[in-house]
Amino acid sequence: MDVWTNRVFGIIIAQVLLLSSSCGTRGEDVCDRALVSNLPPSSFRSSSQLSISHAPGFAKLNRRDGAGGWSPLTSDRYQWLEVDLGERTRITAVATQGRYGSSDWLTSYLLMFSDSGHNWKQYRQEDSLGSFPGNSNADSVVQYKLQQAAVARFLRLIPLDWNHNGRIGLRLETYGCPYTSDVVSFNSDGSALLYRTSPSLKKVSREVVSLKFKTLRNSGTLLHAEGQRGLGLSVELERGKLLLLLKKGETSSSEPQVLASLGSLLDDQHWHRVVLERRSSHLNLTVDKHTERVQIPAVFDHWDIEQLSAGAVQKTVFSKRSFHGCLENLLYNDLNLLEQAKQSDSRVTLMGNVTFSCAEPISVAVTFSGPQSFLQLPGATAPSSGGVSVGFQFRTWNKAGLLLTFELLQQGGVVWLYLSEARLRLQIHKTGRALLELSTGSALNDGQWHSVELDFSGGRLTIAVDKEEGGGAHAGSSFPVAAESRLFFGGCPAEDDSQQCRNPFHVFQGCMRLFTVDNQNVDLIKVQQKKLGNYSNLHIDMCGIIDRCSPSRCEHGGRCSQSWTVFHCNCTDSGYSGATCHSSVYEQSCEAYKHNGNTSGLFYIDVDGSGPIKPQLVYCNMTEEDTWMVIQHNNTNMTQVRPSPGVNQHLVHFDYSAEEEQLTAAISQSEDCEQELSYHCRKSRLLNTPEGSPFSWWFGGSDSGLLQTYWGGAQPGSRQCACGLQGDCVDPQHYCNCDADHMEWTEDSGLVIHKENLPVRSLVLGDVQRPGSEAAYRVGPLRCHGDKSLWNAAFFDKETSYLHFPTFHGELSADISFLFKTTASSGVFLENLGIKDFIRIELSSSTQVLFSFDVGNGPLDVRVEATAPLNDNRWHRVRAERNVKEASLRLDDLPAATQKAPADGHFHLQLNSQLFIGGTASRQKGFRGCIRSLQLNGVTLDLEERAKITPGVRPGCPGHCSSYGSLCQNQGRCVERANGFHCDCGQSAHTGVFCQTEVSASFKSATSVSYTFKEP
Repeated sequence: MDVWTNRVFGIIIAQVLLLSSSCGTRGEDVCDRALVSNLPPSSFRSSSQLSISHAPGFAKLNRRDGAGGWSPLTSDRYQWLEVDLGERTRITAVATQGRYGSSDWLTSYLLMFSDSGHNWKQYRQEDSLGSFPGNSNADSVVQYKLQQAAVARFLRLIPLDWNHNGRIGLRLETYGCPYTSDVVSFNSDGSALLYRTSPSLKKVSREVVSLKFKTLRNSGTLLHAEGQRGLGLSVELERGKLLLLLKKGETSSSEPQVLASLGSLLDDQHWHRVVLERRSSHLNLTVDKHTERVQIPAVFDHWDIEQLSAGAVQKTVFSKRSFHGCLENLLYNDLNLLEQAKQSDSRVTLMGNVTFSCAEPISVAVTFSGPQSFLQLPGATAPSSGGVSVGFQFRTWNKAGLLLTFELLQQGGVVWLYLSEARLRLQIHKTGRALLELSTGSALNDGQWHSVELDFSGGRLTIAVDKEEGGGAHAGSSFPVAAESRLFFGGCPAEDDSQQCRNPFHVFQGCMRLFTVDNQNVDLIKVQQKKLGNYSNLHIDMCGIIDRCSPSRCEHGGRCSQSWTVFHCNCTDSGYSGATCHSSVYEQSCEAYKHNGNTSGLFYIDVDGSGPIKPQLVYCNMTEEDTWMVIQHNNTNMTQVRPSPGVNQHLVHFDYSAEEEQLTAAISQSEDCEQELSYHCRKSRLLNTPEGSPFSWWFGGSDSGLLQTYWGGAQPGSRQCACGLQGDCVDPQHYCNCDADHMEWTEDSGLVIHKENLPVRSLVLGDVQRPGSEAAYRVGPLRCHGDKSLWNAAFFDKETSYLHFPTFHGELSADISFLFKTTASSGVFLENLGIKDFIRIELSSSTQVLFSFDVGNGPLDVRVEATAPLNDNRWHRVRAERNVKEASLRLDDLPAATQKAPADGHFHLQLNSQLFIGGTASRQKGFRGCIRSLQLNGVTLDLEERAKITPGVRPGCPGHCSSYGSLCQNQGRCVERANGFHCDCGQSAHTGVFCQTEVSASFKSATSVSYTFKEP
């Protein structure tokens, strides 16, 4: 399955699952009930309140009670309003309003959800945009319908910005419906749920297992399905990712095969949805919104599940670790296994410590998100002890950052514990020099939780990372290592007059949790309430880490890496370039290489540009007349037939240097293709013409090819060779020379020129076993010339002329390339509109091309200024690309102009109008001139065919020598063609495709050359 089909398939599956995910809510067709208006005041909490009349309980939509809404004591980004809905509820929309009769309202905010009132999760639109638009006055209501419903008991709203002429003020409502479900919890002692299927059940062609899970452990087996002969499938957490594993049988000693890996950071104690669907030949694995289709071995075609286990697997050789966490709505083919377990169904067995509830372990994390983030905690409670003991856990994507620093007690020195090159390092400095340095660990920027311990006791200093795995370093110290009164984590205050915190390193961006000082746990909720320590720019009681590489936005095999704020694509050796490895670095045909001034040689061509087909290495033979693309196979030599004893037929299969989809696309894109097919024979008949059954045939065309009973040089279906078509066979009674069955050597040779029958895939040669029979064959390389895409053009003779095509779909990645020539100074090349979004490329002046678009963050422009006028009636090339990271525009060989995408914004381009070429739907000035080779995401638009039926637009565009004539060297003359040009070297002393090769000879004694000049 190609990449595009796989993406579309994944989107369809995700939408189906979204629609069907209401299985946890019963009897609710419409889910838009008001949830807040009837709640008691005790259901509301806030960070602070301006007065009793500004209490959070007054924050109900359209109410005027109290002071008309909630306002905190101070207006800053540390404030929040929390609502307890009483039970887990499906939430579909949120509405906000300012405080009644005031100048207090929010202009933007964050939305957080939680099941327990701890471990908050930020709701994000499009997986990126975190903020919601608020109000513009105190009275109007702004409602936002969630793109995907959230299920939670607690809702928290965090103001980001507010009316600067007032303060924070809020009334709100949420909409949704009740949510009911069945849950079960497992600990890691091997507790499990086993379900044995009934042998009497009718076998089905489709089986589905679905569930939700939540856990704080990054590894453990969720599901294991076992069938006949020990064949099994397992869904297992490994380092926060979900793996689909295959076990091939009881006797197999090999490790389970990884079929798929989906998801990331799934150990966040939030609910994640998993669906495993088995069909006859493939599996669909879905984790949250992403689906991967997996082909399975043929041995599983008739495999049936005999036992399904959740939580643990009894055969520990297959499972590394039991699952510790909760499952919800475990369904097997719509059978609720948890409900069956509660009813003591005999098919369901519970093992170990299994409870039908979900305990919420309290683990308060803190997120360091920016350069001003820091956490300050009090140091040792008994500094006279002369030691220090600090512990915590962290997770991050960054290779560097300060973790902890403090001043040495009565020493005048400083301790820095930090990350550098993803290793844990410790330095102790005094009076500008390092007294002690330690380092340990590696690859600590992998996004996993890592534990850190710093301890000084008994004259020995130790740092440990992931102590259970044995990582650590230690050294003796001649001086005591004890902290002053304050410990700083992640960074330093922007203004620290006492200079007790100095950070010569990068600030830390990531999450921390489980702080201990002197072996005493630190209560971060007290920190949040300003009762302990101090902090700045932190998100407390949540870990805001995001995996920007899951799923990867890097295309065509580009390797994704990331820091806390951005991801990067390494396109090395991929054949593609750009911020997401979207655009091919190769031309699409040999014809395109020729028009760049290249001569014959090996070249990589990418027939669909930025599409899913990989580049292929071909030989480009640039002749004076045509440019040939040559694709080799495994045997292009003349080969003698050596029959095998007892075998009546000789079979030959040809393997091509290009893959199937590359071959198909290359043939389709070319104007003409041909392949030599030759048979040399002595007393060896070929097609047995005119009336007998053929002794030989061949297969040609796409995939394995169709059977063909004609030979090279003849017409398909004719049962002839070239001599039969031409009427010059050695025996007029036969249509092939070899069918005459003569003892003398003869041959049937010719070219197969019908593209639908190319390439030649295999030969079956039959008359090779008789005494005296001899034969040889040759199938030449596939040769194609011309590029239907490169010269596909249209001429727009009026500014009101245009062509229209179906809507362009480039939601995440869009690239547009074309060539134009004109005498006009401005005009729109291309435009496609949405409700708010749009994309447009235009000649904005005689020297400037403008690429503009809007994906919901406001219009953005990318411009390239030329050094000479572009309305010179010569061909100019435009290449525009827009992806989730940036937009770029190239004009001819000028440097590209780029515009970075907002770090936290919309990134889906949503269009719905027709695509206009040469004109606009927005009534702007159209383009007058020629456009050719227009491609969108690697797909060529057929301008010529559409122009044939469109008034004011003509197919084709003559006049190529004005642009390419300079390629003809040494007085070679450029000659126009309908599709391109060629160099006439007749008046030159040179030859070659560009008249670049000198015609010379070596003269010896008594040799001469005579030349007769034509009369003028």
